[in-house]
Amino acid sequence: MASSIGNEKSVNPVLRISQLDALELNKALEQLVWSQFTSCFHGFKPGVLAHFEPEVKAFLCLILWKFTIYSKNATVGQAILNIQYKNNLSQSEKYQPLSKHQKLWYLIFTVGGRWLEERSYDLFSNRQQQSFCKIKSYIGFGSGLLKLCGLVNFLIFLRKGTFATLTEHILGIRSVFCKPQNVRQIGFEYMNRELLWHGFAEFLIYLLPLINVQKLKLKISSWCLPIAGLSNSENSLAAHCRECSLCGEWPTMPHTIGCPHVFCYYCIKSNFLFDMYFTCPKCGSEVHSLEPLKHKIEMTELQV
Repeated sequence: MASSIGNEKSVNPVLRISQLDALELNKALEQLVWSQFTSCFHGFKPGVLAHFEPEVKAFLCLILWKFTIYSKNATVGQAILNIQYKNNLSQSEKYQPLSKHQKLWYLIFTVGGRWLEERSYDLFSNRQQQSFCKIKSYIGFGSGLLKLCGLVNFLIFLRKGTFATLTEHILGIRSVFCKPQNVRQIGFEYMNRELLWHGFAEFLIYLLPLINVQKLKLKISSWCLPIAGLSNSENSLAAHCRECSLCGEWPTMPHTIGCPHVFCYYCIKSNFLFDMYFTCPKCGSEVHSLEPLKHKIEMTELQV
């Protein structure tokens, strides 16, 4: 934007959420550009970009900087949200574009600093000299100090809403709206529906662990698949019970619980350990005693 046009514009401060949204859009754009660039090398040998990844990322960020900050005083995320940078050092109420020095230092801090952080480990990892070890420790200390300063700056930003990043604070550049914003009309119908749905979801999350799903499933299956009562004799038990009342397969190590139905040992044991008030899904009898089926069941006797 030309300075002659910008000087005629008044400053419109940007909301905190808009500044944070612009930062997230910038990160998403960088990831998208990197993924599109790496897709061009899928046919090459794996790891061909691994040795030059910091330099390639810095070159791509340099191109983005050239067509965003350097040309339009705004990042891609800011341009989408109708935001641009203002030279806050001018102490003027009118809009002042960024100076060339601010743009160059922005490039050094964002692109150069990121490249140095990613490449410093490789530069000094194989050097055993004391001087290189000191440089590596100084870089690590400086990186940690900058992150701490960034945290403090973010807390100040949440309080005042002026500089979203430490780079903006150091360079004295501030986010402002390109055009005056209209008064936003806020409707609360959607918010009310979301609050009700989230409240209902939290209630279900609290309620579901209290429901014995296994017992409820067995109860429903007993209603849907009723079986005629059998005699309590072991002969009738061996003649009619050809499947486990829980899994429906041929009973493995058949056991009874005091009712005329047969269960696999592992089926009845696991259910009983899970629920001490377990009842038979066929007749609703409680577990009185878990005993093996005394009558020897032969395959030939149970064949149709």
